[in-house]
Parts: sequence; structure tokens; C-alpha cells
Amino acid sequence: MALKATIFKSDLQIADMDRHYYATHSLVIARHPSENDERMMVRLLAFALHASESLAFTKGLSDTEEPDIWQKDLTGAIELWIELGQPDEKRIRQACGKARQVAVFTYSGNSADVWWKGIASKLERLDNLQVINVPVEMTHTLAALANRNMQLQCTIQDGQVWLADNSQSIETHFSILKPFK
Repeated sequence: MALKATIFKSDLQIADMDRHYYATHSLVIARHPSENDERMMVRLLAFALHASESLAFTKGLSDTEEPDIWQKDLTGAIELWIELGQPDEKRIRQACGKARQVAVFTYSGNSADVWWKGIASKLERLDNLQVINVPVEMTHTLAALANRNMQLQCTIQDGQVWLADNSQSIETHFSILKPFK
């Protein structure tokens, strides 16, 4: 018998002063049986950093043809494709061909560093690709915020990002390995 996704709900208030985006998103996050709290919260962080009214979680791990998060315009064209983990070069190139922008969030410490060193030179010409590394210590901190019913606030200002719930506030740290050109 196949395991079912665990449902998490989050009211995510975003105040992104860098992009002048202010909104509350009521999110339903289906955590795949093979996904842990760390990966799920990196997905939530990726959502907060790129939030818009049309940004949406996809089937993710349940569908290999879709990213973890995407944003489509009214015609169905993919404006933003967000992947988590360490996708192979072919998948990244295909995503860059399908979407106006592609963001990859890595989060697994040393293996992410090794992955990036091995693939970076092959992807340097992709102008619509951004690669962000979330350090493993930060993923542990983010996982501490995971809860089946989350009330979260995200504040973004001058490139700094804070996530808070009713009991704690954390400043997130990540590095941009490859910026959009």
C-alpha cells in the first residue's frame, strides 16, 4: 500500500520590501512520504523569496515532469520554474528552455558543494538560471518551524530574510552560487 502525503497548512504573511510585495498566502503543503521537514521548509522559503499571486506548489516529487514550484502567466507559459536539490544538467537545461527563469535551491551541505563544482562550468551560459545554496545548519533551523498548522511571517529587506512564528524569529542565511544575468 502506497503511503500518502502529509498535509501541512500555513498562513504565510510576506513583507518583501525589496520587491514591494506584501501579501498573505494560505498554503496547503503536501509533504511527500520521502520528503523531510527540512526539504519542505526549504520549499516554503523558496516560495517566500519568489512569492506572487500566481506562484504555486506542484505535484513535485510525485511528478517528474514538474518542478517543485512554478509560476505561469495567463496563457499557461511558465514564467518561473523552481527546483530543489541537485538536478542533473539535462533537467536544468530543459527547464531553462521551458521557463523564462529557473531557480535551483540546493540544501544538503557538502554534497551540494560537490554537485555544484561538478556542474557549474556546464551551466554558466544559462542567463535565466539562478542557483541558491541553503546551508545545512539553516535547513535544521528552518525545520524547527515546521508544524502541521503554521502561522508564519516572512520579512525581506536589503537581501536579508527573516522567518518567524509565534515563538521564534530566525534570520535565514543562504548564498547565491549563480545569479540571474
